Amino acid sequence: MNIHEKYMARCIELAKKGLGNTYPNPLVGAVIVYKDQIIGEGYHHKAGEAHAEVNAIKAVKDQELLKKSTIYVSLEPCSHYGKTPPCANLIIDKGIPNVVIGHVDPFAEVAGRGIKKLFEAGRHVHVGVLENECAELNKRFFCFHQKKRPYIILKWAQTADGFIAPDHQNKGEIFWISNAYAKQMVHQWRTQETAILVGTSTALKDNPQLSARQWHGKQPTRLVIDRNLQLPETLQLLDQSQPTLVFHDMEFNQASQQNLTYVPIDFSKDVINQILAQLYQNNLASVIIEGGQNTLQHFINENLWDEARVFESQSKLKSGIKAPKFTSKSSQTIKILDNQLKYYYNED
Repeated sequence: MNIHEKYMARCIELAKKGLGNTYPNPLVGAVIVYKDQIIGEGYHHKAGEAHAEVNAIKAVKDQELLKKSTIYVSLEPCSHYGKTPPCANLIIDKGIPNVVIGHVDPFAEVAGRGIKKLFEAGRHVHVGVLENECAELNKRFFCFHQKKRPYIILKWAQTADGFIAPDHQNKGEIFWISNAYAKQMVHQWRTQETAILVGTSTALKDNPQLSARQWHGKQPTRLVIDRNLQLPETLQLLDQSQPTLVFHDMEFNQASQQNLTYVPIDFSKDVINQILAQLYQNNLASVIIEGGQNTLQHFINENLWDEARVFESQSKLKSGIKAPKFTSKSSQTIKILDNQLKYYYNED
């Protein structure tokens, strides 16, 4: 690892601290170096608040050193006026001579303009350090702006013989396959993504809350597919405790309530892309698809997914509802006591 990669790795490490709080903005970390010593660092904490570069510059005690320093930033500094002034302008105004950037910003309002502005101001700019790692850091942000849809994560738990649930279960009784530690990890994931989706059958059978009760953080927007508006108001999904969208196909307009919005779509057409279009319009940059089997398989069949996270237990059911099927090979396996967590990525 060379010197530039060393400090860019620190930028990425800092940026990850903002996961779940910066949407619709990207995750960004910044480090300021003088004579091979970090004299200031920062990251973007929350949308609407100061950007990483601002926080890093403010952290430098002797501001005169900025004129002899190098600033490392995981994503191209912004060049437009949003809720905060342009970071490229700040770097120029502070006289920082050297700028090292991990990845170009795909957002149309930036998209190389920040780099151009820095070049034109006479700054030494180096782009593409740990570029792949910086792209992975902001996979949600990049997907949202390049594909005009949220980043899609499939998630389920299955037994050793490939079942996700028994043939029959009592209404509202959840059959747990993964262990308590895996369950807590899922609650952490929910704080990191902007939305979570289930189908009608899962909502009726499991009566899930789809909240992050076991982890501190922001609650996701709940999404449920309910074509005929058959879900009873007594379900936890409809308790108005957190933002919830209900996708339906009824001719009349169901009155929306606080934290509960009814969204009509045409079920005779492409349902998934209509839902994704609604999420894009609502600035929901990522979504976890939690089930059930039909809903998950539908996303797989349409090749509309980016990664899958699959828990596997050692238990067996011998019969029941089969796990979704797809051909991708796992790229990473993590052991969680008696469970295994396998990660899959869509390479298409």
